[in-house]
Amino acid sequence: MIDTVVIATDGSESVERAVDVALDLARRFDATVHALYVVDESDVDSSPESIRDDLRAALQETGEEALTTVEGRADREVEPVVREGRPAVEICEYARENDVDLVATGTRGRHGENRFLIGSVAEHVVRSCPVPVLTVRQLSE
Repeated sequence: MIDTVVIATDGSESVERAVDVALDLARRFDATVHALYVVDESDVDSSPESIRDDLRAALQETGEEALTTVEGRADREVEPVVREGRPAVEICEYARENDVDLVATGTRGRHGENRFLIGSVAEHVVRSCPVPVLTVRQLSE
């Protein structure tokens, strides 16, 4: 039984189909939906110190927009969550902390083409997450 679904989003086009598939599963199982965006601390930490606060704020704003997009596509209430850290680690920790039944994610994110079949975040989540992970590939149009 699927009672709680977490949709891990980075706001990229490659996650759009994953959002739709996850929301369809949530509808079919009448599950609670959480949408999770992680501000990648490595992006912030690797930037010049003089712009870190501005970059963090911009990434948080991007995250809020991504979560609003998920909420707008849903036919039910969505619990929006923004966290900061290493995305794969935060996704797995969130799943553990909130006793979720399924994590849904796209296979490629903002850094898309740097991996052949599956993005590094998605791959790490699949290998490390304590709950089932649904990875959804964006189909070409």
